[in-house]
Amino acid sequence: MAEQFITLMADLDADTQEQMSQWYEILKEAGFTGVQTPGLPFHISLTTFPLDKEAEAVKMLTKAAVDFAPIPVVLSHVGMFPGGRVLFAGPERGDGLSALHEACQSDSPQEFPWTPHVTILIDEPERVQAALPILMKSFRTIEARITRLHLCAFWPTREIAAAQLEGER
Repeated sequence: MAEQFITLMADLDADTQEQMSQWYEILKEAGFTGVQTPGLPFHISLTTFPLDKEAEAVKMLTKAAVDFAPIPVVLSHVGMFPGGRVLFAGPERGDGLSALHEACQSDSPQEFPWTPHVTILIDEPERVQAALPILMKSFRTIEARITRLHLCAFWPTREIAAAQLEGER
Protein backbone atom coordinates (compact mmCIF):
# COMPACT_ATOMS: atom_id res chain seq x y z
CA MET A 1 0.00 0.00 0.00
CA ALA A 2 1.37 3.42 -0.92
CA GLU A 3 1.71 6.21 1.62
CA GLN A 4 -1.54 8.12 2.03
CA PHE A 5 -1.03 10.91 4.58
CA ILE A 6 1.28 12.41 7.22
CA THR A 7 0.45 12.69 10.93
CA LEU A 8 1.98 15.04 13.49
CA MET A 9 2.03 13.29 16.87
CA ALA A 10 2.74 14.39 20.44
CA ASP A 11 4.68 11.63 22.25
CA LEU A 12 4.30 11.00 25.96
CA ASP A 13 7.13 10.79 28.51
CA ALA A 14 9.07 7.59 29.29
CA ASP A 15 7.23 6.82 32.55
CA THR A 16 3.87 7.04 30.78
CA GLN A 17 5.18 4.89 27.94
CA GLU A 18 6.10 2.26 30.52
CA GLN A 19 2.72 2.37 32.28
CA MET A 20 0.77 2.20 29.03
CA SER A 21 3.00 -0.64 27.82
CA GLN A 22 2.05 -2.52 30.99
CA TRP A 23 -1.63 -2.05 30.16
CA TYR A 24 -1.02 -3.37 26.68
CA GLU A 25 0.95 -6.34 28.05
CA ILE A 26 -2.02 -7.22 30.28
CA LEU A 27 -4.25 -7.18 27.20
CA LYS A 28 -1.76 -9.30 25.24
CA GLU A 29 -1.60 -11.85 28.06
CA ALA A 30 -5.40 -12.06 27.84
CA GLY A 31 -5.15 -12.76 24.09
CA PHE A 32 -5.68 -9.27 22.62
CA THR A 33 -3.08 -7.87 20.21
CA GLY A 34 -5.06 -5.57 17.93
CA VAL A 35 -4.19 -4.22 14.51
CA GLN A 36 -2.74 -0.84 15.54
CA THR A 37 0.54 0.29 13.96
CA PRO A 38 3.39 -1.54 15.74
CA GLY A 39 6.49 0.25 16.94
CA LEU A 40 5.00 3.70 17.51
CA PRO A 41 5.29 5.24 20.95
CA PHE A 42 2.05 6.06 22.74
CA HIS A 43 1.01 9.49 21.47
CA ILE A 44 -1.75 12.01 20.85
CA SER A 45 -2.27 12.71 17.15
CA LEU A 46 -2.45 16.47 16.62
CA THR A 47 -3.18 16.85 12.91
CA THR A 48 -2.73 15.29 9.49
CA PHE A 49 -1.27 16.59 6.24
CA PRO A 50 -1.48 15.45 2.63
CA LEU A 51 1.78 13.92 1.37
CA ASP A 52 2.64 16.99 -0.72
CA LYS A 53 2.80 19.12 2.48
CA GLU A 54 5.74 17.28 4.05
CA ALA A 55 8.04 20.32 4.10
CA GLU A 56 5.29 22.44 5.72
CA ALA A 57 4.71 19.72 8.32
CA VAL A 58 8.42 19.56 9.20
CA LYS A 59 8.52 23.36 9.63
CA MET A 60 5.46 23.23 11.89
CA LEU A 61 6.99 20.47 14.03
CA THR A 62 10.28 22.35 14.33
CA LYS A 63 8.60 25.63 15.31
CA ALA A 64 6.33 24.00 17.88
CA ALA A 65 9.26 22.10 19.44
CA VAL A 66 11.19 25.36 19.81
CA ASP A 67 8.16 27.24 21.19
CA PHE A 68 6.69 24.70 23.64
CA ALA A 69 8.04 23.29 26.88
CA PRO A 70 6.95 19.78 27.90
CA ILE A 71 3.20 19.83 28.49
CA PRO A 72 1.46 18.09 31.38
CA VAL A 73 -1.61 16.05 30.50
CA VAL A 74 -3.77 13.93 32.75
CA LEU A 75 -4.95 10.66 31.24
CA SER A 76 -8.13 10.38 33.28
CA HIS A 77 -10.51 8.11 31.44
CA VAL A 78 -10.96 5.31 28.94
CA GLY A 79 -13.11 5.59 25.85
CA MET A 80 -14.14 4.05 22.56
CA PHE A 81 -14.89 5.75 19.30
CA PRO A 82 -18.20 5.19 17.50
CA GLY A 83 -18.07 1.85 15.75
CA GLY A 84 -16.24 0.33 18.71
CA ARG A 85 -12.95 -0.40 16.94
CA VAL A 86 -10.66 1.89 19.00
CA LEU A 87 -10.03 1.66 22.75
CA PHE A 88 -8.16 4.65 24.14
CA ALA A 89 -7.01 6.56 27.20
CA GLY A 90 -8.37 10.09 27.15
CA PRO A 91 -6.51 13.15 28.37
CA GLU A 92 -8.18 16.07 30.07
CA ARG A 93 -8.14 19.11 27.78
CA GLY A 94 -5.80 21.48 29.55
CA ASP A 95 -4.57 24.84 28.29
CA GLY A 96 -1.18 23.43 27.25
CA LEU A 97 -2.62 20.61 25.13
CA SER A 98 -5.15 22.96 23.55
CA ALA A 99 -2.43 25.52 22.74
CA LEU A 100 -0.19 22.86 21.18
CA HIS A 101 -3.06 21.54 19.10
CA GLU A 102 -3.92 25.06 17.93
CA ALA A 103 -0.28 25.75 16.99
CA CYS A 104 -0.15 22.52 14.99
CA GLN A 105 -3.14 22.92 12.70
CA SER A 106 -2.77 22.08 9.05
CA ASP A 107 -4.88 23.61 6.32
CA SER A 108 -6.01 20.20 5.09
CA PRO A 109 -9.56 19.22 6.02
CA GLN A 110 -9.80 16.76 8.90
CA GLU A 111 -12.03 13.73 8.50
CA PHE A 112 -13.40 13.99 12.07
CA PRO A 113 -13.41 16.65 14.80
CA TRP A 114 -10.25 16.42 16.91
CA THR A 115 -10.66 14.19 19.94
CA PRO A 116 -7.42 13.97 21.90
CA HIS A 117 -6.75 10.35 22.76
CA VAL A 118 -3.98 7.80 23.21
CA THR A 119 -4.82 4.59 21.36
CA ILE A 120 -4.40 1.40 23.35
CA LEU A 121 -6.06 -1.14 21.04
CA ILE A 122 -7.58 -1.21 17.56
CA ASP A 123 -9.50 -4.32 16.56
CA GLU A 124 -12.94 -5.60 15.64
CA PRO A 125 -15.67 -4.14 17.88
CA GLU A 126 -16.35 -7.43 19.66
CA ARG A 127 -12.65 -7.80 20.55
CA VAL A 128 -12.31 -4.19 21.72
CA GLN A 129 -15.44 -4.46 23.84
CA ALA A 130 -14.16 -7.69 25.40
CA ALA A 131 -10.84 -5.99 26.20
CA LEU A 132 -12.44 -3.07 28.04
CA PRO A 133 -13.17 -4.82 31.37
CA ILE A 134 -9.68 -6.32 31.40
CA LEU A 135 -8.09 -2.90 30.90
CA MET A 136 -10.32 -1.35 33.55
CA LYS A 137 -8.94 -3.72 36.21
CA SER A 138 -5.51 -2.04 35.92
CA PHE A 139 -6.40 1.43 34.59
CA ARG A 140 -5.57 4.36 36.80
CA THR A 141 -5.26 8.08 36.18
CA ILE A 142 -1.78 9.02 34.95
CA GLU A 143 -0.16 12.43 35.19
CA ALA A 144 1.74 12.34 31.90
CA ARG A 145 3.79 14.83 29.90
CA ILE A 146 4.11 15.48 26.21
CA THR A 147 7.86 15.63 25.69
CA ARG A 148 8.42 15.13 21.96
CA LEU A 149 6.76 15.72 18.62
CA HIS A 150 7.19 13.41 15.69
CA LEU A 151 5.99 13.19 12.14
CA CYS A 152 5.24 9.99 10.25
CA ALA A 153 3.82 9.09 6.87
CA PHE A 154 1.43 6.14 6.75
CA TRP A 155 1.32 3.21 5.23
CA PRO A 156 3.81 1.75 5.44
CA THR A 157 5.02 3.79 8.42
CA ARG A 158 7.88 6.15 7.58
CA GLU A 159 9.31 8.39 10.28
CA ILE A 160 10.03 11.82 8.82
CA ALA A 161 11.19 13.98 11.74
CA ALA A 162 11.18 14.21 15.53
CA ALA A 163 12.07 16.89 18.07
CA GLN A 164 12.01 17.28 21.83
CA LEU A 165 9.88 20.10 23.26
CA GLU A 166 12.42 22.68 24.45
CA GLY A 167 10.59 26.01 24.52
CA GLU A 168 9.12 28.16 27.24
CA ARG A 169 5.44 28.29 26.25
